[in-house]
Formats: sequence, structure tokens, C-alpha cells
Amino acid sequence: MAQVESLRAKGPRRGQGLGQRRPQTWEISDSDGEGAAATEVRTEASSTVREHRAAAKALRADQVLSRIAVCVDPAVLEDAGSDILMEALGTLGCECRIESQHHSRSLQWSIVRPDPASSSVPLEAWAEKQEQLLLLQPQEFLQSALQLTQITGLPCSVPWLSPNSPTRPHLAVIGLDAYLWSQQPSPQKSRQLKKPKEAHAKVAISWPEVEEALVLLQLYANLDVLLVASWQELSQYVCAFTKALSQRPSKQYRDSQAFSFCTAGHGASGQQVTKDGSGLRRVWWQQIRQLNRVSSAVADAVVTAFPCPRLLQQALLDCGTEQERLSLLADLPVKVHRGRQPRRVGPDISRRICLFLTTTNPDVLLDLSS
Repeated sequence: MAQVESLRAKGPRRGQGLGQRRPQTWEISDSDGEGAAATEVRTEASSTVREHRAAAKALRADQVLSRIAVCVDPAVLEDAGSDILMEALGTLGCECRIESQHHSRSLQWSIVRPDPASSSVPLEAWAEKQEQLLLLQPQEFLQSALQLTQITGLPCSVPWLSPNSPTRPHLAVIGLDAYLWSQQPSPQKSRQLKKPKEAHAKVAISWPEVEEALVLLQLYANLDVLLVASWQELSQYVCAFTKALSQRPSKQYRDSQAFSFCTAGHGASGQQVTKDGSGLRRVWWQQIRQLNRVSSAVADAVVTAFPCPRLLQQALLDCGTEQERLSLLADLPVKVHRGRQPRRVGPDISRRICLFLTTTNPDVLLDLSS
């Protein structure tokens, strides 16, 4: 009866609790802020990935090739073979302009940086390094080359070079070989000439002198000279040079990045070592494994006895004699599979590891059997 009365006494209270309606509330959790922060991080990461993809696409050779402008001087078009060059440039995919240049009969390359440029691509990759190719007639080149070979000492000035010009010049001579052969007198023409001086005047410069002039231009002016036989050969060179320029921004961007084989890189194949020191034991194990004829089990035995090279160095220094030092690791047991005879490190590996850690001779031979 007492239990029934107690239940009845509690009944109205429960009914009152059920009859009252709990007011609506809103709870603020820290997970909402964490979700917003995580969403922001994911947004930034995705935007960074998109920027890197856009940079990689912008630095592709085919994309850069479309932004290369080749400016051709109008004097080049006066030659009958210039049609071959213009047709080759038209099929290449770059921009070709007909503009008057500082040097007559010249071509000039420039890379136009995209606007706006990607923020993930350094400005050095889009550095505007203008290249210039001067087309010379054989007579013009031979006249200046003869002057260079007749100068005693270092040449004070080199033709075709302007000290204040931002462009890097290159020279191209079309048909020089054929011109030199045409200027050499034949035996019949030599008999017809009355004076020997007239026969010598026909040959202004010889091939050895031309080669000497080429060496002088390369050494003192860093100026390379392209000798081509026809406009077809010149067009092939111009196209190859233009394609090489299109690969320059991507190579400069790649060289500006960290080396892929560094431990901090994503493509590193070595053991990663964190700031707290985890991973050093594995590096010590790999260092021992680099020695010839050292198995994984032997390396495990050494690392188990001496977890770091500093401990092993201290143990070697505590040895009284050289023989004791060389045989310190010889009796370390090596873990083997069941059913096999017990093994130990042995005197040869012990001697090599000891010399590896203690020798000061850079020419010492660790492996006597090699």
C-alpha cells in the first residue's frame, strides 16, 4: 500500500511535466565554426590547384608559341627566297609581323607575357629576352671578317654589335661557301690575267681566315654565326629556334622550383625525417644497408644494439685497442628463421662499419674484396 501511494503521489507531477511544453531553443556548437573553417581551407586548396593548373597550361610550349612574335624587317622580303621563310613562319603557329628593325635585313623574337599573368608563375619565367638574327650577304660578312683577322691583339669593337641594345644578336650568312668557290680563279682565268696582283685580288679571304674570324667572334663577342647554303636551310633553323624559345618559360619555371629529389619534395624516395626525430632510426638502418654484402637482418642487429650512430661511435672510442675496436660488432647475434643455424655479424662487416665511422682518410678502402 505504501508503494502504491508513493506511485500515486508521483503521478500528478509526471502529468504536469508532460502537460507543459518545452520552449524551442537553438544550440550553437563549435562544429559549425570548424565546418566553416574546413570549407574555407578546401576552397583555398582548390583555388591553388586551379592556379597551378592554369600556370602549367600557360607555360606549355604550344601556348607560349602562340604568344611569340617574330618581327621581320621589310628589307628581308626583297630577296627572292624570303617566301620560303614567310611560309614556314606562317605554318608554325607564331605571330609574324612586318616591322622596320634597327638593323636592316634582320629578324627579332619576343615573348608576349599574358595579361593578367598567373600569380603562381614567377615573373622570371616571362622575362622578355629578345633575340635577333641578322641576315648578311657574303660580301658584307667577308669584308668585316677580313678586318677582324688583320687586327693585332683584342678587337676594340665588333661589327653588328650595339653596346646599348637589349637584344642578343645572332648572325646568318646564306651561300658563303658557294660564293667563296665562285671567287676562286680557274686555271684558264689565271692565264688570261696579265698581272699576279689582279689574280690575288679576286680572292679577298680564304677559308682558314674565315674560320679564324668565326673563332674571334665566338671568343671575344660571344657571337655565333650560322652558315647556311639556302633559304630552305635558314627556314628550318628559324623554326627550330622559335620552338626552342617556346620551351624557355617552362624550363625557367621548372629550374626555379625546389629539386624533386630533396627530402622536402613530394617525389622524394628517401626516408622522411620529422622535426621530432622520428625516422632517424630508419635512416641509420638504410645507411648500414648501403655497405656491400650487408643484409637486412645484419642491419637490424646493429641498429638494435646501437639505435643511433652516436652511441656506436662512443662505444668504439671506449675500446682500448685497435683490434677490440674493429671486432666490436663481430659477435652480435643476427636473427634468423627457425630451423637455420645461428648467425652473427662477423669480423668483416664489423671492421667495415668501424672504419666507416672512425676513419679520417678519404681514400681508405672499406671493402678489401672489391
